[in-house]
Amino acid sequence: MSVRTGLVSVTFRQLGVGDVLDVMDLAGLDAVEWGGDVHVPTGDLGAAQRVAAACAGRGVDIVAYGSYYRAGSDEPGAFDAVLRTAIALGAPRIRVWAGAAGSAELDPARRDLVVDDVRRITALAAVEGIEIAVEHHPGTLTDTLESALALYAEAGHPRLRPYWQPRLGLDPDEAVREVTALLPGLVTVHVFNWAADGTKLPLVGGAPLWLPVLDALRAAGDAQRYALLEFVPDDDPVALVRDAITLREWLGGG
Repeated sequence: MSVRTGLVSVTFRQLGVGDVLDVMDLAGLDAVEWGGDVHVPTGDLGAAQRVAAACAGRGVDIVAYGSYYRAGSDEPGAFDAVLRTAIALGAPRIRVWAGAAGSAELDPARRDLVVDDVRRITALAAVEGIEIAVEHHPGTLTDTLESALALYAEAGHPRLRPYWQPRLGLDPDEAVREVTALLPGLVTVHVFNWAADGTKLPLVGGAPLWLPVLDALRAAGDAQRYALLEFVPDDDPVALVRDAITLREWLGGG
């Protein structure tokens, strides 16, 4: 199956939902992960339903609800609002974070709290036909490939999925090793190009890393996967249009 292109809505926190959809249309993107901080606030079911209707009217597929729930760190009951919001939005998966500390900082007991909570929320979401996707991010239990793989193995639920995004300064060979190790469960990559100091750069300069990563995703070919653009230079919609062209060219879509 193909790798579809789309957008992570937090790329444009300064824009309203309608404006984000307008920019997506200009960029030729029709898949979106809506953020739970600005565009679809957690617990605001009315907003979630309105966004779902707006997407349906524009032919845009909602592929995830990007929550900021931190497993094993947030109050466990807080996930209920996240799940209800995702249901109202019609999202097939919820993105979460694996705790609030890096793998080297956690003792076994605190690590177990994260793993147990990931398992718990995945089971709750599965009842509603929703997957849980864990962000690969510094300062969490997925800050290294080895720690992430251990988390997924220990949580042990078929509805648990990894996300992937490159760490700053990641070597292309290491990027491919990580992505390959996360397949076939890997469903989504967040696509961006940052300098070592965190400066947002045009995507085209990230070709040495992204071309082999995208090739690895396409070679898997056993499921629908997504390459979602995130973080463009100067938070500029024009930059998104440019980066979307680059991403489609890399995927062979012109």
